[in-house]
Amino acid sequence: MSATLIDYRVTDHRPFAKGMSFGEGGSYERLKGRVTFHVDPSAPGVRDVTDIEWAPRDETGKVTFEADFCILRPVDPERGNGKLFYDYGNRGDKRALQFFNAAVPSNDPLDEHHAGDGFLMRHGYTVVWLGWQGDLLPGDGRLVLDVPVATRNGQPITGTTCVEFIAPEAGCHDMPLSSLASTRSYPTTSLDTSRARLTRRPYAHAARQEIAADAWAFARLERGGAVDNKKTDTAIIPSHSNLYLRDGFEPGWIYELIYEAQDPLVLGLGHIAVRDFISFLKNGTATFEDQPELATIPFDKAYAWGRSQSGRCIRDFIYQGFNSDGQGRRVFDGVLPHVAGAGKMWMNHRFANITLLPGQEHENHFSPVDRFPFSYTQSRNHLTGAEDAILKRPDTDPLVIHTDTSCEYWHRRASLVHTDTAGADLEQPEGVRIYFWASSQHFADPKLGVPPTGIAQTPCNVVATHYFFRTTLDQLDNWASEDIPPPPSCYPRRADRTLVGTQEWRETFPNIPGIALPLGPSGLEHLDFGAAFEESGVVSAPPLRLSDGQYAVLVPAVDEDGNDLGGLRAPMAAAPLGTYTGWSLRRCDAGHGAMVGITGSYIPFPDIEEERQQIGDPRASIMSRFEDSKAYSEAIGRAAEDLVARGHMLESDIQNCVALSRDWGRPRHLTRLPVAKDTYHPDDGDTRP
Repeated sequence: MSATLIDYRVTDHRPFAKGMSFGEGGSYERLKGRVTFHVDPSAPGVRDVTDIEWAPRDETGKVTFEADFCILRPVDPERGNGKLFYDYGNRGDKRALQFFNAAVPSNDPLDEHHAGDGFLMRHGYTVVWLGWQGDLLPGDGRLVLDVPVATRNGQPITGTTCVEFIAPEAGCHDMPLSSLASTRSYPTTSLDTSRARLTRRPYAHAARQEIAADAWAFARLERGGAVDNKKTDTAIIPSHSNLYLRDGFEPGWIYELIYEAQDPLVLGLGHIAVRDFISFLKNGTATFEDQPELATIPFDKAYAWGRSQSGRCIRDFIYQGFNSDGQGRRVFDGVLPHVAGAGKMWMNHRFANITLLPGQEHENHFSPVDRFPFSYTQSRNHLTGAEDAILKRPDTDPLVIHTDTSCEYWHRRASLVHTDTAGADLEQPEGVRIYFWASSQHFADPKLGVPPTGIAQTPCNVVATHYFFRTTLDQLDNWASEDIPPPPSCYPRRADRTLVGTQEWRETFPNIPGIALPLGPSGLEHLDFGAAFEESGVVSAPPLRLSDGQYAVLVPAVDEDGNDLGGLRAPMAAAPLGTYTGWSLRRCDAGHGAMVGITGSYIPFPDIEEERQQIGDPRASIMSRFEDSKAYSEAIGRAAEDLVARGHMLESDIQNCVALSRDWGRPRHLTRLPVAKDTYHPDDGDTRP
């Protein structure tokens, strides 16, 4: 192998969920610790890591880096299913138990409530987490990866860097140069603000307004105890890693700082860490006399799941060839990139910021994340003539089940996953399935209560989709282990007009009183990040727009209610109580009218016919659709049964769907309709009081 694990240390070993038994999987245990990697910078894959030639080396000429890990595994290996399930971890957070087990989210999973309903354990999976993001700071239980800083002959490496800052509310005067508290900042080479440029603008494409050099500083604002009958004092402290704005950041405005940074992290080592750690576990090479609890057995298969940022990381990992380990063996047999849209990563690059939420209409719009190729299949870039694909190494490429929601079509250019760059349908390889979870949103908290609004004009999309996760894993396992292919892909297409341009979408979306519409999805311009970007990972800032050419970004067509066509509808979307969109718009005090976030909108139907007529809503009322809440629950049950029959939902989850729909699905759904007395049935699994 190209990396050697030289210090695999377990720092915490204890029973998981107090030793409770998970059916055939039996009891589970948790291992936490640190793993050290020792890599040859000239080895296959490693030599492709940006700035690896400038990373410090030990006395043997190797580059060393360390990562946190956490493993949940059966106490009795014979009761496991022989499959490794790797949760990539979104920005260092553990997410798999929340979405697959419907558990309480935690970065320290240990107790029964962290096990949820035990889905992954009942199926016998060994669940693995590893820190792979090298620019994260410790805190909140995040998994971190400590990578070296690149230097050139003992001197700092410098370069021009561009960062955006957006304050969600008033009163903010300082931010880290990374723009995020959880993320390491690249320090400025000079505190002299005249050597940098700070601008602001109301929207991504608006003209930039210069901010005078004496109106801001490389500094941080410190608050603390005071004397002389004052509650607190503040102090402005010079800092190479913070931006201070004297008059404060105006909420919703985009502030852009261009400055000379130093000390780039060798972030591409995150791919090497995942590659070699999973291969190490999968192939059963670990035995330690002093720590017998670490002994591993080979796994038949290894699967990866990632959502949003980590879903993009899966796509990037495959595209860059890291699914082949140092001995040419396939690392992951199957992968589940969720809500990745068309993106990959800004990671194996100098001065990258991995944490940023990229490519939105408003914030971080001009990010390097969304770059050709976008699709798994071979396609041609109509703007450059280049041809490429994410899957291009048949001997080591994994099986792929790619899932997106409505939000990714509006915010993350998801149509490019299955169209060419000009917008024509692309047929996908045999080893790929794409499923569009229609009228649902990016995050979709399984335990959502009253839908929040935040800085949006509408409450967030409330459609529950977590039932789909379990099915996709079962589908992937059957495919990889038994050669049983999943159902055909289900996503909107140009051929049947379920994938449309903005104008057609606007013409068919219902004219709902008081609801403004977005101008269109977040577009994707043809950008140039510098001549060295593709070859050496060095980004020029700011990016240069090469021409008026754009990539075609399309959205799902909608029905008369404004709900998406062309995909899989979760039961709540199949029997709707409102319009569920993948977009929402900012309030007037925070970037008025631009799209915000990735949680979509829920626009309730009128409760009764009289209300519909009074406000002039073209959508049918709830009471004209369902006689009472019992009828609504029955419709939810039928929708769930249909998904089961089509292979997209587990039969065991029908009851859970129906239970969630009781009392009109409150508190998710906002309605003034009365509660029907016959909707609560404690004998059929509804445990709500």
